[in-house]
Amino acid sequence: MSKNILVGVIIIAGALVYATGREISISPPTRESALEEKVLPSAGVVLPIRWGNLGRKLVDVGVIDENKFETIYNQRGTFTAEYKNLLLGQNDGKLKMTMDNAGYLLNLFWALGLASKNPILDSGEMVDPTYGGAENFASTGGWTLAKGNAMDHYSRHEFFALTPEQQALVDKVSRDIYRPCCGNSTHFPDCNHGMAMLGLLELMVSQGVSESEMYQVALVVNSYWFPDTYLTIATYLENKGVDWKNVNPQEILGLNYSSAQGYARIVSEVARPQSPRGGNGCSA
Repeated sequence: MSKNILVGVIIIAGALVYATGREISISPPTRESALEEKVLPSAGVVLPIRWGNLGRKLVDVGVIDENKFETIYNQRGTFTAEYKNLLLGQNDGKLKMTMDNAGYLLNLFWALGLASKNPILDSGEMVDPTYGGAENFASTGGWTLAKGNAMDHYSRHEFFALTPEQQALVDKVSRDIYRPCCGNSTHFPDCNHGMAMLGLLELMVSQGVSESEMYQVALVVNSYWFPDTYLTIATYLENKGVDWKNVNPQEILGLNYSSAQGYARIVSEVARPQSPRGGNGCSA
């Protein structure tokens, strides 16, 4: 998304570039692009977690069928060395999210959240008889990349040994994080984004990430998954004199901003052209 221009002398403040004796006028960054860089850093964001060999574990238990997974990305021409290593290798460095890999990480986190044994899945809204069974949601029925049926892996595998305190933190934070594709919190992960966020929260807690940092990470991740949504929210706040760098992540992730109904209210007050980047949909 960014471009580097190599020239003899660059004077940014004056918006002039001197190259081979020629003076070229460069327009300063637009308000839109400057805001976009705050919300969606072009260089990506390093998350305070290590993926390790979780991809390999997801393949080994069958929640990810290696052949199915590789095939969909090969068909798109996007199964890179990075993607293969995240799926099958050992990743000891901190995980980095960018606009390019956000969708791929969404699918990995989706599989992780779906398969990880957790009381939220065992006794929460997903199994409320009112909804007819956990198998009837987009986050379960929509996961077609497993060996066998997705429900064969639903809350079945012990990837994390969370303490009662850690589980309580996952429960608490999951109730505070909404997503603009629907009106439910992560505690009710009925779509892929919710299930993926649940998996991410479990991973963060298992590696000692603090509560405040969990909200910060969740806002960054939601922004990459729903770029137009959070650029619109950032525009709304900027119009009210609030810089994106100063927002309270927990507040922005809450019902009033990040739920479908909260975002509908925001977008009705903001006249902002939608960019062609869209977001990551509710399928793999």
